[in-house]
Formats: sequence, C-alpha cells, structure tokens
Amino acid sequence: MNPPERLGSSFRDPSGFVFIRAGRIYRQVNPAYRAGYERLMGSGLYEELVSAGLLIPHREVSLEDAPGAYRVLEPEALEFVSYPYEWCFGALRDAALATLAIQKRAFAHDMLLKDASAYNIQFHHGAPVLIDTLSFARYEEGRPWVAYRQFCQHFLAPLALMSRRDIRLGQLLRIFVDGLPLDLASRLLPRRTLLRFSLLSHLHLHARSQQRHAHDMDAPRAVERGRVSRVGLQGLVESLESAIRGLHWSPSGTEWGDYYEATNYSREATAHKGDLVARLLGRVKPATVWDLGANTGVYSRLALELGAHVVSWDVDPAAVEKSYRQLRREGPRRLLPLLLDLSNPSAAIGWANRERMSLAERGPAELVMALALVHHLAISGNVPLDRIAGFLASLGQWLIIEFIPKSDSQVERLLRVREDIFTEYTQEGFERAFDGPFRLVEVEGVRDSERRIYLYERRPSAADPGRR
Repeated sequence: MNPPERLGSSFRDPSGFVFIRAGRIYRQVNPAYRAGYERLMGSGLYEELVSAGLLIPHREVSLEDAPGAYRVLEPEALEFVSYPYEWCFGALRDAALATLAIQKRAFAHDMLLKDASAYNIQFHHGAPVLIDTLSFARYEEGRPWVAYRQFCQHFLAPLALMSRRDIRLGQLLRIFVDGLPLDLASRLLPRRTLLRFSLLSHLHLHARSQQRHAHDMDAPRAVERGRVSRVGLQGLVESLESAIRGLHWSPSGTEWGDYYEATNYSREATAHKGDLVARLLGRVKPATVWDLGANTGVYSRLALELGAHVVSWDVDPAAVEKSYRQLRREGPRRLLPLLLDLSNPSAAIGWANRERMSLAERGPAELVMALALVHHLAISGNVPLDRIAGFLASLGQWLIIEFIPKSDSQVERLLRVREDIFTEYTQEGFERAFDGPFRLVEVEGVRDSERRIYLYERRPSAADPGRR
C-alpha cells in the first residue's frame, strides 16, 4: 500500500497532519497529541463547538495504512478551500470573531487555542468554521496565550489597515503568508490610531515590544517565565474582541461597486438576460459553479437557487463586501463571495509553492460563468481572446459567457482612455477563439441590446490547464 499523500499545507504541526486517500480527506492524530485529543473529546468542548457551528465535525475511522497513528479522523468535506487574501473585509472580520469565540469557549473547558492562524478557518455553508481539530492545548495557570501574536498578525493588523488606511491593503496577506509584520502595520497605520487604546496596545506597543526583543537571546525564556492570570487572559481576549468589533468599512467608492446601478441595460434586457442565464443553468444543472466577475452576485444567486454550490469571484472589494453582507442576512447558504483579480489570479504560494493552492488547482468547477467580463480582460487587460478561452477552459467543463461588442457604451467607455488596437475584438474573432477549446452548444442575443450569451462545452482535448 502506498504511503498517505500529505497535503502540501500540512507539515508544520507535530500533533498530526492531513492526507488524501482515494480522493477523501483524512487527518492523522499522532501519539504526541494523544492527551490533547482525549481532553478535547472528553471535556465536551468538541460537541459544544460543533453544535455552535464553530468546528468542523469528524468521525473516527480505521485505516490499516496509517502506521504510527493514534487516531485517524475523517472530517466533514469542505465544498471549497479559500484563503484570507481572497476574503472581503466582512469575511475576515467574521473569521477573527469566530476565532475569539472558539478561544473563549475553549477557556471555559480549561483549554485554549495554540494556533490562531487565519488559514485554520474556512467558510462552510456561508459561515466561518475552524478546520484544525488539533489546534487545542490544555490551559496551564499563569501561562500567556501563545497564539496572541499570530492572531494580531493574521487578523487585527490587516483589518486595521483595511479599515483605517485602504481596503486594498488586505492584499498584503498574499505576500506575508505568516501574517502581517506588526512593525510594518504600525508604520502604515495613521497616527490617529495611536489614540485608540485597543490599536495602541495590540498593534503599536506590541510592535515596539517585538522590535525591542528581536535580538534578545533571552526573550523566549522571558516569555516562558512571564505569568498571566486567568483573569488577565480573559481580559486580553475580551480586549481583542472589542478591537475587532470596533473596526468597520463602508463598501463604497470603488470602481465597480455600483455596477448594476450604472449599467446600460434596459429593464427588458436585464430581465431577458436573467431568464436566459437561468435557462442555460437549468439545461446543464451543474453541481458546482464559479461565477467570474460576479460583482454583487446577482447571477450567482440564480445558480444557487438551482441547487449548485457557487463561488462568486470579483476584483472589486465593495462589490464582494455587498454580496457577503447579503449572504449573512440570508443565512447559511452554499455561496462564497471572494476577491479575485483574474489578470493576476491566486497563485500556488508558501513553502515549495505547495502550501496554498492556485485558483486552477482548486478546480475544475462543473460550470464557469463569465458575464460582462471578456471586454475587461481583452481591452483593459490587453489579453488576447484565445488566451482567455484557454484559461477559462482550464477552470470548468461548461461555460456561460457574454460577448459585448465595441458599439456597446460600456466598451466605448474603456476605449476612451486607450488606443483601439484590438482588431480581433469582434464577434467573429470571439467565436473563432472560443471554438478552439470549446464546442458551441447554444447562443442567443439579449433583447434590446447587442450583447450575446453563449453556452459552451469544453472539448476533451482542452482539459489540461498546463497546455498554454
């Protein structure tokens, strides 16, 4: 029997690791974590967190080819894996609050989180949930919270920068995969944040303390000797929760955040486009849908109503935030709004470029939607149509795509600020480019407009994402 295939992201924790067997995900619990696992399961904490929707449930299984394991767990399967640099402000904030809620519940059972990594949180059925069952340790009286700095780097620092400086600074998490350095966050934050006690203490003074002890060889031992009372630790968590709740961002002022209010669609065209997209979705009946350039997710929700699990991607942080807030109002649903710049999509990063998967590695989806998107890639991004077609073919089996001609006012808007060098950007050029990797199934014009909606199926020869 072949050894288990470890996930590229699971190698840092001596307590265990995650592996794949026959397409299913398992978590091995090593003997070193036996006491921690037994306390988690025996204390009632596991049942409490699962019931609250804060911890992914699992079942214990028996695998003969897991030598040396104390236990093997099969967690409930996630529908999609996303990363903090793909989350909007509200999603990152909710993940931070979920982490603190878990810490508070754990503390009531004399346990605490030994890790506070944002990567330990995933969005499952529309809500943040902890996926690392081995993140808990027994609380020892007087010991500080070892995950405090990690929480500040993964959650508080990026949220503060997004709220107090610029929403786009959340993308720094793509560079600093172990969390934002606190000294950098402190320098980037406005001086007025020094007047806010929670940010002063948890970011600015925390950063200075780190810098002061950066070259102190005795600093780790000093931390080991430092004592924090139970009340003090509880107060620390409460203070962090207050800091997170005090950070806000209003989704406005971005380029496409009000797209549907400013669109050139007539009422008849809007209604017909919705009916057409819904009919094509009903024809394919996909189980998974990626809606690229989804804006606030109007058409994503058409796929959702037909029973699909939908990942709704857009480059505009205000549009994604609005979609996420609507999702939270609607309650748990199989929809995940995420940030994505298709001209620079999420790459494989981390150790050996294997810790965090690229966009394509997390697919393919059964169906991809690309509505009112191609003109942005082809004209704003200057990406040839055949390359767009090849890339979309690597992401999904079926494609619902909209072509908008140069005579459309939205394309004219793009061409006002650049020379029209796009000789291939015609209906004929579009169809010729997509006829390579795809087979045309259906096409129909949108009433009261010059736009056309196409349904394509990927050709078998176009399934290899590395071919281009």
